[in-house]
Amino acid sequence: MGYSWTDGILLKIANVLVYFLFLGSNIYTVAGPSDVYYTGKETYITPAPWAFLIWSVIHVLLLGTIIYQFTEAGHRTVIDGISWRFPLLAVLNVVYVSLWASRHYIIAFVFALLVSSAVTHIYYIVKKYHEPSSVSDELFVHLPFSLYHGWTTVLVVLSAFSAFGVNALSHHAGIWTKVFVFLAFFFLESTATAYAFSSPEGDLPAGLAIAWYLWAVFAHQTSSAFVHWSALVFAVISLLGVGKAVVALGIKISRGGAAVSLDEERAPLVGGN
Repeated sequence: MGYSWTDGILLKIANVLVYFLFLGSNIYTVAGPSDVYYTGKETYITPAPWAFLIWSVIHVLLLGTIIYQFTEAGHRTVIDGISWRFPLLAVLNVVYVSLWASRHYIIAFVFALLVSSAVTHIYYIVKKYHEPSSVSDELFVHLPFSLYHGWTTVLVVLSAFSAFGVNALSHHAGIWTKVFVFLAFFFLESTATAYAFSSPEGDLPAGLAIAWYLWAVFAHQTSSAFVHWSALVFAVISLLGVGKAVVALGIKISRGGAAVSLDEERAPLVGGN
């Protein structure tokens, strides 16, 4: 029996519903009266507000994922592979954003860890068991969850400072604050580098998400020279990893390493000219 777009329809409907709930919660934090990305707790690793525009990119790509699930190829990856993990991720993300918007930073940090765990599980499944077989797989499965994975790594660190760090508007950056800021930047840069070497072509979107954040910190944190210039150094180093991934990806494409179409994979192995 062939594929029908109604296969797994309950999960597909659930994905559609939680997607719009997930999207709406983040739109509220940007456009709503609380405007959390502009008026939240100011720590010494708080980035410029434009850093959070990466949410918009992730949302658009995930909209493609929601549409793609109704195709046969998308069904295999999104429904059979990711399964109910996406609705779970969306619900956890809604709770996290709501807690952060209401400034319950300690509980928000706990949910940031849960969101990161859920994304990591999806990321692992997609990377290990669902190699991209088409451009659609790259755009609507691998790209959004790579960006998401890199960005949630940033959110865990940012949420930790929001929960336990000092307020940069009322406290001077002491020696321990500088040490923890340096360690946070070092961890993020090391993670971006690890993404660059995670495979022969690297994981460009995940590394780029971290580099984007570090540049936003450099642009925003001008009250402390140590934080400002440390962010710049680690942003530049992280971009080197991104550059490596760009070069490796370009080499792969030039050598014909683009994804093979599903029809070609299913073609019978028979002789012929």
